This record gives sequence, C-alpha cells and structure tokens, in this order.
Amino acid sequence: MVTREIPQRFNPMASPQTAITIENLDFFYGTFQALHCINLAIPKSEVTAFIGPSGCGKSTLLRCINRMNDLVPQARIGRGTIRIHGQDIYAPEVDPIALRKRVGMVFQKSNPFPKSIYENVVYGLRIQGIRDRQTLDEAVERSLRQAALWDEVKDRLHTPGTALSGGQQQRLCIARAIAVEPEILLMDEPCSALDPIATLKVEELIVELKKKYTIIIVTHNMQQAGRCSDHTAFFYMGRLIEFGRTETIFTTPSQPQTEDYITGRFG
Repeated sequence: MVTREIPQRFNPMASPQTAITIENLDFFYGTFQALHCINLAIPKSEVTAFIGPSGCGKSTLLRCINRMNDLVPQARIGRGTIRIHGQDIYAPEVDPIALRKRVGMVFQKSNPFPKSIYENVVYGLRIQGIRDRQTLDEAVERSLRQAALWDEVKDRLHTPGTALSGGQQQRLCIARAIAVEPEILLMDEPCSALDPIATLKVEELIVELKKKYTIIIVTHNMQQAGRCSDHTAFFYMGRLIEFGRTETIFTTPSQPQTEDYITGRFG
C-alpha cells in the first residue's frame, strides 16, 4: 500500500542563500507520475548533486528547473511550485526562453553545433541580437577562460567545434552555456561519455565555476558526487529520500535506502 503524501508547509526562501525552492512538486508524463511531492531547497553558489538509480526522476527534476519538459508532449506539473530567487518559474507571465537564459544546461552527450568554436560560444548572444564585435570577442575569451579551454583553442577559434576532442567539446558546450551569463548551470551526466583525464578536467572546472554559478549535477558516479558537490540529494522511484551535506550523506546517511544505494546493495 502506498500512502499519499500530504502537501507540506515549506518556505525556505526566508534564507537569501537559497537559489531554488521546490515545494510539493508532482510531475507526470501522461498518466505516469514521475515525481512525487518533492520538497527541496538548493543552496546558492554551491554544487548540488542528484544521485539515484536509473529512472528515479533525477533528470526529470533537472529539466523541470529550466522548463525543458515543456517540450515533451503530455508532460506536466500536477501540483507544486519551483521558484528561483523567489519567482515562480511556471507563472503565466514567465517566458520559458528568457528563463533558459537564466538557467543554462549542459547535456550528457557533448553537442557542439556544426560551426566554428567562436560561433559556438556566441550563438546565444547572437540570438539575443548582440552584434557588436568587441562585445562578442570579449564574451568568447571570458567564457572559454571560465571553461578552462582558452589556452587550448585561442589560436584556432575559427576551426570547427566538432574537430575538438570529446572532453574539449564538453568544455566548449559549458562555455556556450555560460556565455549568456546565467545564474544557474544544470549538468545532466556531463562526464558519462568522457575518459578519466577529460572527466577530471570537467570536475575541476565544476568546482571552479561554483564561485560564480549555482550548479546542479546529475550523476550515477558516486565518486564524482563526492569529489564535486557540496550537497547531495538521493532519489528513488520518483521520491526524494534524503538531502544534506555531501559528506553527511556519504558517511552517515539517515535513511536505510540511502545507505543501501551508496554502499552498492542496489542501483
């Protein structure tokens, strides 16, 4: 027998250190309920990892935060709210395109456009109507430096982005995401297709980027979550089981399901 969750009173936005507040969130694909009564406060300027077995709702929740799920037929929020710095992002007056400027996303598989490195980085800025060459040049250097890629590509900015190595392509995608200066950066399994050396570079980059951005990373890699994140949320079957400081979740979890997953008893 599954008990029905009762909506909770949840208002962590009293804290200015909270970037994202998720309250009593239910989410559906058609008639299938993928998320059940999620309550979560994501800290500002820190890295939060979403962990859990495949199909537990990690990526679904991630895509709710920048409304990518709006593009999926029959996907809908059944109840609850998501607020970024106090603003309900599903309110009628919120433009999803403007929201995605504030909330950048890096996908599991690197997806550079079939354009030059330079044009990959400035793509979002051009969409916004920015044409000034000096502004674009400065954005390219700033973004590639932040993505720890500038020194590797500064002499070949007009070569295709697709000619880069896999790890470089993923860092190029990160540079493209941060070129529009978002507040939040979402990363869905950003290292799953990379070799260990490239993975290490991206992990080091994530730690560096949290100085400027709030970052959420979905990962199946326990060691990666331990290395990169300040907070960890463990999901199972569409429910948030436990959330806390990463070192606490990994050393003294309060829920048996969390301990079983982290110690490899399932997942």
